[in-house]
Amino acid sequence: MQLQLHRPICFFDLETTGVNISKDRIVEISIHKIFPDGEEKTYTYRVNPTIPIPPATTAVHGISDEMVKDEPTFEQLAHEINNIIKDSDLAGYNSNRFDIPLLAEEMLRAGVDFDMGKRHAVDVQNIFHKMEQRTLVAAYKFYCNKDLTDAHSAEADTIATYEVLKGQLDKYPELENNIKYLSEFSTQRKSVDFAGMIVYNKEGEECFNFGKHRGKKVVDVLNQEPGYYSWIQNADFPLYTKKVLTAIKLQGFNK
Repeated sequence: MQLQLHRPICFFDLETTGVNISKDRIVEISIHKIFPDGEEKTYTYRVNPTIPIPPATTAVHGISDEMVKDEPTFEQLAHEINNIIKDSDLAGYNSNRFDIPLLAEEMLRAGVDFDMGKRHAVDVQNIFHKMEQRTLVAAYKFYCNKDLTDAHSAEADTIATYEVLKGQLDKYPELENNIKYLSEFSTQRKSVDFAGMIVYNKEGEECFNFGKHRGKKVVDVLNQEPGYYSWIQNADFPLYTKKVLTAIKLQGFNK
């Protein structure tokens, strides 16, 4: 089964210093880009995260401070990476919850605008969990009948994820070979930002999903408590969440 594409799609995977989206950094990124004509290209970059890699994290992905001390920083790579993905939909394994949010943080931190509003995101893990409830290693064995011997290598995980999605399309005829459909099917919750701090209610209105204002409409809170916006902007929230909140605030001004 080959993907039916109207524009390119980039499968990607990150190895990082940890799992905190707002604080941790990328140490390796691999992108496998598939074009509508079937052409495929792979790009892999080691990255100097500019902060220490904890030994426990190195034990998982095998990348140490010494291995990346002479590599470029993400800020130095950001424009090159953005040029690869800017015309593409995105796909990954647990990418909606982790890889895309963290990539967005790194892009915004480097001064590169990052917006998912005009493209789709396919999370292969969510499709897998809805269908079979397994890990990537098991998914690769289940759908592709292959052993993922180089797990936690960004490039191996990226290409394995791409092959798993094709295997899922082969196995489940009820899945549509359409990126928009796969994006919607692999999305577990309708959040406005990547971190799920702001979500849509049943009427399609943006609402806070945390703290004392959980469940309240963002526009109502900002009108009734203007200082709440400033508190979020100055607190340790993801940059993309702050960007989304600013956009909602500006929409209110425009109205």
